[in-house]
Amino acid sequence: MGSSKREIELEEQLKDAGNLLLNPPSPVDEVINLLDKVEHLLANVEQAPSRSMRDALLPTMKGLITNDLLRRSDMDVRLSVTSCISEITRITAPDSPYDDELMKEFFQLAVSAFENLSHASGRYYMKALSILDTVAKVRSCLLMLDLECDKLVVEMFQHFLKVI
Repeated sequence: MGSSKREIELEEQLKDAGNLLLNPPSPVDEVINLLDKVEHLLANVEQAPSRSMRDALLPTMKGLITNDLLRRSDMDVRLSVTSCISEITRITAPDSPYDDELMKEFFQLAVSAFENLSHASGRYYMKALSILDTVAKVRSCLLMLDLECDKLVVEMFQHFLKVI
């Protein structure tokens, strides 16, 4: 069955945004705007996507793990990247979108994002809540255990216990 016009447009937008991620703009606010757009686009991708959609996701998947984004010091950028990667994990579930080392790095970012759940408002809180929601839906914590991220699981629960 052919792709709908809406799906084709989404694929094109994802390719374009993904290509921008491969060489992101320098100003932090432009990077955050781009990542917010990418996150919105990813939220519209169904789980178990078509072959053409998987192909359209590749530039985004590659762009999100570049050193310029994944290891950037700005907290807003790191949270936005983590939120986008959590959407990627939702889309590709039950398969892991990245190799084990990158998934461990993602989980470290996600768990550190959960610290922001104690600030019950604001952008950081909303991003952390979005990441938590996706991690819970996809049951990513099971993958954390498979990857032997036991210390991260403990740290994650410590963050949760601080919030309640």
